[in-house]
Amino acid sequence: MSQEQPNNPLHGIKLATILEELFLEYGWEELGEILNINCFKNNPTYKSSLKFLRKTPWARVKVEKLYLEMIS
Repeated sequence: MSQEQPNNPLHGIKLATILEELFLEYGWEELGEILNINCFKNNPTYKSSLKFLRKTPWARVKVEKLYLEMIS
């Protein structure tokens, strides 16, 4: 199973982990400014943000891209 996505740097990393690390690095306000996603601007919580990101592929892509930039 680990050979299915050998070139995917996000393989095995949960969205919740990505969101938590981004929050610790930037905070909600800065995430809202960087990504311009309302789930980080209007009364943000982990639960509501995760729910939105799981249902909204374009927003998840933005979050994953920022995470990859942060860890590199």
